[in-house]
This record gives sequence, structure tokens and C-alpha cells, in this order.
Amino acid sequence: MKPRRSLWMLGLESEEPSEQSRAELAAGLSQRFGVTLQPPRIPSVAELQLRPPRLSPPDTLAGFCRTDTWERAYHSYGYDRTDHAVFGHYPNPPDVVAHPRSEAELAAVLDWCSDRGCCVIPYGGGSSVVGGVTPPEDPRPIVTVALDELDQVLEIDDVSRAARIQAGVFGPHLEDQLRPHGFTLRHFPQSFAASTLGGWIATRSGGHYATNHTHIDDMVESVRLLTPRGWWETRRLPGSGAGPDPNRLVIGSEGILGIISQAWMRIQARPRFRATAGVRFASWQAGFDACRHVVQAKQWPANLRLLDPELAAGSAGLDGSQALLIIGFESAELSQAANIAQAVAMARAGGGVVDDADIVVDDGAEQATGRPSAVGRWRQSFAGGGAGIGAAAGLGLVAGTFETAVTWDRWPALDAAVRAATQAALDAVCGGGTVNCRFTHVYPDGPAPYYTYFGAFRSGAHLLDQQAAVKAAASDAIIAAGGTITHHHAVGRQHRPWYDQERPTLFADALAAAKAAVDPAGLLNPGVLVGP
Repeated sequence: MKPRRSLWMLGLESEEPSEQSRAELAAGLSQRFGVTLQPPRIPSVAELQLRPPRLSPPDTLAGFCRTDTWERAYHSYGYDRTDHAVFGHYPNPPDVVAHPRSEAELAAVLDWCSDRGCCVIPYGGGSSVVGGVTPPEDPRPIVTVALDELDQVLEIDDVSRAARIQAGVFGPHLEDQLRPHGFTLRHFPQSFAASTLGGWIATRSGGHYATNHTHIDDMVESVRLLTPRGWWETRRLPGSGAGPDPNRLVIGSEGILGIISQAWMRIQARPRFRATAGVRFASWQAGFDACRHVVQAKQWPANLRLLDPELAAGSAGLDGSQALLIIGFESAELSQAANIAQAVAMARAGGGVVDDADIVVDDGAEQATGRPSAVGRWRQSFAGGGAGIGAAAGLGLVAGTFETAVTWDRWPALDAAVRAATQAALDAVCGGGTVNCRFTHVYPDGPAPYYTYFGAFRSGAHLLDQQAAVKAAASDAIIAAGGTITHHHAVGRQHRPWYDQERPTLFADALAAAKAAVDPAGLLNPGVLVGP
């Protein structure tokens, strides 16, 4: 039996912090923000009061459909569940949660939903932070289709370096199946342990690589999708010039066109050669100027992550006045000593400082590259950042993240505008707070900055309203400065107002027409990307 996931944090029930741990966390945050924060008592599953299911699955589907409280509560949200779930807030749960174990069962449940006129929510790992899998307000019965039983690597083509993989496989289980064959997908979003291949494809996930192959788009060779009108499957090809790419319409479609059941994915040999360095800069601007020069040289480092001075102090142990550029290379076949030397030389030419002892090269001996000094401290902080996310839920923190991408010429102005707007919102909503930034991905024509903000709840207003006010201020600033509303978190329901401003109007009409062609009754994830 699979371990059960937590209702209120990103992780397993077995990883939930104790009441004492939450009390200690609350005490530390209270001291940091100068307020009194008390962890609320979290209701048990038995105490939850959910709306009764509005329909029951027929006997032919009952073997893989669930209507119990835990299933319906868990699938009421993605990762945006935290503050809702801590207080037992489940106003609109799905009526049925289906876990098809084969494509035949997937087709059977979608046929039943079509016959009954149900609203259908495809569900991968549930790591969405933008309401992408949250059931909408809809008068129709809601059926969530969870793909977690479809979790196998079905076939490996080691000549072409590709694998046919079921969409419901979680990241760690996928890598466990590829590892014995000497391969890896090498796609590690921060939600890696709590997200699935199908979810990555549906949301255009951004993964481990900071340059070159950054998105899941680059790894999809062919995709198989079940729509209300039947199967959509593309031909396996390394590339094609035959009109618009049908894969690209599926990638990022967020469940509005169909349910992804499997895909052929480009895989690679597991890397053996690595090199890393951490370069310090006297200012944020000096750091991002040097970062631009490195990425425009097109060496394609696997990691080119820039931390602003506040974040470098908090997660890498620097003194708060310096930015940190983390450079990393890896390969299955070749030493990376020359690449790291050239990248470090460029960074030094831009004013960067790095001790020779902090440049670590592993020529296949599996050394712990980058673990000494600031890079190692950052790596430990980052690697542990996904475990127990949500432990502060219910404590009253107004905290969150958002990300974007913008061209280099617009970047300094966007950064200034976004920081100012977010800080002003924190001042108004919380009486103060902090904003920091890092580059998670970098392109020759621009960076993808990722912002984190923290503030303390101010009594007299609803916490979720305060969260929404800060996020709206940041989103308005991003769009006004020419950035995208999301680089890799997807659109979901939360980003729809700004996505509607970003996309061309005629493209919205074309996407709506595509949805109508494959889902004429509007069953699938209504309200995401296009109007119902």
C-alpha cells in the first residue's frame, strides 16, 4: 500500500511535524517578526465535514473510484491547500476521485463522466501552487481523475535514448526505474518528489537545468492524450517541420484538452563528470551582469543560479552584502575542468571573487562537488527545502513565491518595479516584510527571476485576502514591466487575470476553438487558460 500524503503540507503524513515542532517554529517566527504566532490545532480526517457526494460511480467503475473523506479532501486542492486544510476548509470537494489502473479504465471513467455531464479534473501529484487542480465553482458533479496508478516505465529505446513512460509516475520512482539501465530523464523541478511526469508536461515544468534544456518541452518526443472525442497520439520523431507541432499544443495545456496517459521522453546517460564553483560579487547588479556574460557565451552550464545578497546570506552563509553566482557543469562522457575554468574566468572578469579551493572538479570519481563553502551550504538548504513545505501553515505568515522571465534589456527596470510593488504591498498589508530574488534559469536573451516574500499576518483582515493582495501587486508589476506571469509555475486559476492580458486575443480564440474541437461539452478543467 502506498504511503498516504499529508492533507496540509507538501509531503507524506509520516513527515508531518509534531505539535512541539510547530510550536517551536511559531516561537522562532514570532521573535523574527515581533508578533505572537500560535499554531492552530489541525482537525483529523474523522472531524472533517464535507458536502455529501452528488453522484456515485457505477459498479463497473467502483473498483478504482473513491468517495471517502480523505480522498475527496486531499483532491480538493493542489499545494495551495496548506492554509485551507489546516483549518478544515473544504467548501468544494470533488464528488468522486478515480484512480484508473489502465488506459481502458481511464477511457471508461471519461466516458461515464461524458454521459453524466460531469466536470473532470485531471490530477497528477497535486503540487500546483496556482489552483490548477482545484475544482471550480460549477453546478455539475465533479470527478477528479488521479493518474497515480499509471506509474511505470513501459519501454526503453537505448539506441535513440528515449523511454515510453506512464504519466502518473512520481519523480523519484521514475528515476528509480531508469537508473538500472544507466539512464536519467534529468528533470528535477523543486516539486520533484511530489509531482508526476504528466503534471510536468501539462504545466510546462521547469527543471534542474538552468540553461539550454530548461523546460520539459525539450524532453518530450511524443505524447498520448485521451480527450472526450478519443485518443490523440503523436508520432515519435526527433524533429519535424510539418506544420504546427501537435505536441506543443498538449504541453502546457493544463488539462483542458485531455488527460495525458503516457509519453515518449528523451533520456540521457547518467552524468559522471562534474564541476562547480561559487563566485561572490560585491553587488546584485555586478552578479547579474556577470551571469549574462556567462550564459551568452553558450557554454550551457547545468547550473547558473544567482542569489541576491539577502538570499545568499540566508541560504549560503554569506555576510548579506554579496551576491552569489553558483556555476555547475556535468557530463556523462567528458571532463568539465575546461568548462568551469572558462566560466570562472568570465565571472572574475566581471568582478567576481572565488578562491581556487572552492572550484571543485570531479572527473568521474563521484566526489561531493560543491559541498564545501557557500555552494555546499546553499545545496544543503535547497535540497532540504522541499521536505515539510507547509509546516508554517496556519501560523499567520503572509509568505509566498512568484516567478517570471524577461529580456535582459528590461530586466533591471522589472526588478526594481517588482521589488517596490511587493514591498509596498507588504508594508500596507503586514506593516513590513522582506523580498528576495534568485535566478533559477538563465537564457542568452534574459533571466527567469524567482522572488520570495515574507510578512506577518495583521489582525483585522482575512489571511488569504492579505496573501492575494501581495500576489496581485507583484503580478500587476510583472505584466506592466513586460514580464511573463509565469515561467514554470503554470497559469491555473490564480494567474488567469494576468495571463488574459499577456496572451494575444486571437490566440485565446484559437485555443478556445481547439478545446471546443476535442471537448465540445467543456468537461475538462473548466476555467483554466480559457473561459468555460
